[in-house]
Amino acid sequence: MLLVPLLLGVAASRPSPWHAVLAGAALSAYLASASAQAWARARRSPAYRAPIAVYGGLFSVLGIALVVVFPALLLAVVVVAPAALVVLWGARPGTRRDLANSLAQVAQALVLVPAAAVVSGALVAVPVVTATAIAAGYLVGTVLVVRSVLRERGNAVFVGLSIGFHAGLTGLAIALLPAAYALLAAALTVRAGALPLLQRRLAGGPRPLRPVHVGIVEIVTSIAVVAVAFLAPP
Repeated sequence: MLLVPLLLGVAASRPSPWHAVLAGAALSAYLASASAQAWARARRSPAYRAPIAVYGGLFSVLGIALVVVFPALLLAVVVVAPAALVVLWGARPGTRRDLANSLAQVAQALVLVPAAAVVSGALVAVPVVTATAIAAGYLVGTVLVVRSVLRERGNAVFVGLSIGFHAGLTGLAIALLPAAYALLAAALTVRAGALPLLQRRLAGGPRPLRPVHVGIVEIVTSIAVVAVAFLAPP
């Protein structure tokens, strides 16, 4: 979830050594957040204090370095802080990880698109806004697809929502973006319908659709999104 928006931000600007620092900050923040959620779900188990301290400390060092050089990155707090509250609220013991929690994590990840452009020194509004919209469409669609075959398995209404969302993205891509994005969106729509169908057909058999298989599909689609972004920059 972190790599795609970061790379789309690079595609919409230009490569910079600071992208490695930004990637390190994003990864350490993600790991600190994941550890904090596990700590909350485990009723504040001491076992998670060390990971929170290590990852949080690393994020602090990298984050401070980035903000000192690029003060505009502080604007990310406007999105990241409220989203973090939603994520941590959803990590209460006995709480089911709902759609709002996943979408809040998407919102946090999307900040990496403009952040990558800022640290590159080549921030141009239109390409960055377009890249952010592409990343948003892909990541929200991914959340819907993954939930349709895992947490919402067998929910035909949710599958319909996922397919409809992707069909809408395809229409927007046809109208507003180069042909490569329209083809990509169409392929993602097919995947949104094919995975739940494949799951139903394999259910009860010797080789059911497992989370690892879904993960492999998402790795392939992520590579496709990034490749299109670099071959046809937004």
